[in-house]
Amino acid sequence: MDRRSFTQLLTLGAGSLGLWKTSAQAAADDTGAAPDPERNQQGAQPEAVNVADIEAIAEAKLPKATFDYIATGSADQVTLHENLAAFKRLYVYPPLMKGVSDADLSTTALGQMITLPVLLAPVAAQRMYHAQGGLAAARAAAAAGTIYGVSSSVGNSVEEIGLSSNGPKWFQLYVPKDRAVSRRLVERVERAGYEAIIVTVDLGEWKDADRRNRFALPKEMLVKHLRDVGFDQITDRMSYEDVVDFNVNAWDLSLSWPFFDWLRGITKLPLLIKGVMRPEDARKAVSIGLDGIVVSNHGGRRLDGMPATIDVLPGVVEAVAGGAEVYMDGGIRRGTDVLKALALGARAVLIGRPYAWALAADGEAGVVRVIDLLREELRNAMIATGCAKISDIERSLIS
Repeated sequence: MDRRSFTQLLTLGAGSLGLWKTSAQAAADDTGAAPDPERNQQGAQPEAVNVADIEAIAEAKLPKATFDYIATGSADQVTLHENLAAFKRLYVYPPLMKGVSDADLSTTALGQMITLPVLLAPVAAQRMYHAQGGLAAARAAAAAGTIYGVSSSVGNSVEEIGLSSNGPKWFQLYVPKDRAVSRRLVERVERAGYEAIIVTVDLGEWKDADRRNRFALPKEMLVKHLRDVGFDQITDRMSYEDVVDFNVNAWDLSLSWPFFDWLRGITKLPLLIKGVMRPEDARKAVSIGLDGIVVSNHGGRRLDGMPATIDVLPGVVEAVAGGAEVYMDGGIRRGTDVLKALALGARAVLIGRPYAWALAADGEAGVVRVIDLLREELRNAMIATGCAKISDIERSLIS
């Protein structure tokens, strides 16, 4: 691998979307044919009864490179698999005879009332999974009564997503090196009615599948993404190579804690940090006044070899000691996973892959479906453990 390609592979999030040069290759499936943007919107779908069913439908509909982009993790995928395995190692001990016949799943996230403790995490490149992409996901989140975490790399502008639904939205910020662009983007987020900003800070993505498949955004999507962020100098007249080169160098990969002082100086929105795995980092986040912490290893998509998020969650919750709201993502596939995370101290969980697969499977309706599946599974688990409301879910349920 040449030095330039290696540098591209080290970029995070928005930057890594332009890994390789050939959009035709990236957009091709196993036969080499370009994907039809309407392909995953046609025809009746088999009934999905769990997240695994939805994943299988998505795999059947998406080009291999696109499905692998969603489904696979970094390097040997140790962290990806641990996220799932760790939930299976946790056992639920339901108390008997609690007299509970129904459960209220509603809760709050940064003061926003939501109907269940499951949020949609920021997920990139959603227009590659479905033509409506983030617009459909935003509508689904609103219909389900939860919060949509909007990726900087979702595929639509903050204004387009803002107008797509009246539901609550948090904006996930990848930080441009150009602080003037960053400032204007944050100001646009405020004007568009978003209710919080998530700053994702983890690094180290090295996905073998994406390199093998030469996954990349088609030029049109990459150009739109960069212009949506606020890089007005990007035009359709530029070569794909020039656009990729710009993207690789556009993002600040060397953030440090003082960045939050700068960000707090330009916005009054609540701020969350995503990517926390160590108690000392959680304590630092609280000490500088951040409003929320997302315990996250990026779903196993960043540095491989990190522990499962559910395993480190209790230590982070203890370190925070109520000084900020704690959320977690990574490995949520069942309502019982949500129950376990809440019992170990999470305010709510975020899901990424499940709704990305659902978006590919059936657009907006698919995303509503996956949220409803988790809702009903969580309701069943709460009734079985004698929890009439979210605050009844206690540490004693889990071993």
